[in-house]
Amino acid sequence: MTATRAKSTTVVSRDGTEIAFDLLGTGPALILVSSALSDRSDAAKLATLLSEHFTVVNYDRRGRGASCDAAEYAVEREIEDIAALIDHVGGTASLFGSSSGAVLALRAAASGLKVDRLALYEPPFAVNDDGFGPPRDYPQHVRTLLAADRRGEAVKYFMTRTQGIPGVMVGMMRLMPGIWSNLKGLAHTLPYDAAVMGDTQQGRPLGARPWAAAAMKTLVVTGGKSPAGFQDAADAVVGILPDAGRRTLPGLNHGAVVTAPKKLAAALVEFLNG
Repeated sequence: MTATRAKSTTVVSRDGTEIAFDLLGTGPALILVSSALSDRSDAAKLATLLSEHFTVVNYDRRGRGASCDAAEYAVEREIEDIAALIDHVGGTASLFGSSSGAVLALRAAASGLKVDRLALYEPPFAVNDDGFGPPRDYPQHVRTLLAADRRGEAVKYFMTRTQGIPGVMVGMMRLMPGIWSNLKGLAHTLPYDAAVMGDTQQGRPLGARPWAAAAMKTLVVTGGKSPAGFQDAADAVVGILPDAGRRTLPGLNHGAVVTAPKKLAAALVEFLNG
């Protein structure tokens, strides 16, 4: 089977917000849920690889790319966006999410949407009091920076304090106008991902509710080069879900959707077709 050319279109979510997406491939439906400071362009290569096996929905989360936004944000609206996409592809689909997008996918699955299978890459829960995860005042600090129109500073703060990226590397990104401009353009959605994470990054064990309501077959994936906090989080998710398995992919890090789409796609195809 060969990949097909992406068809760009939109659906209207329950609150009237238009959600843009690319539809490509044939076969069982698979929706890709992006992480913080990402839009569908980040997963374009992964989507193309997966389209050899699935009907892939690679969408812009609300407020990103070509998707519209609403005056008030709520995580429930993002779950409704995924519901609209599932309806568009026939009423049932598998979900794959990365980082905070993995947590959004897990929330959607636990909410009762018709999800066949669920694949999660490094949901960034902080389950131990070991310093993994953002500062406790991270959401408020980001909102303060955005209110002052300091979008670049908000991006830098997110990258250094939640991703652990050295400041010198962030400085190098600032010298790449196209990349830095795109990141700044997505900065206003950082509070959205903070809301998706809720209180799950406070260094406490992950409780079963609401996550355990996601009873479908699930795979939680980590990269072999990623920090121990991601491994601990993945173990915690597997420990509370009714039907979850665990896999570590050697050589991958937290940005595998962009940096290692071939290796990630192979693991996803194996799980989703297994």
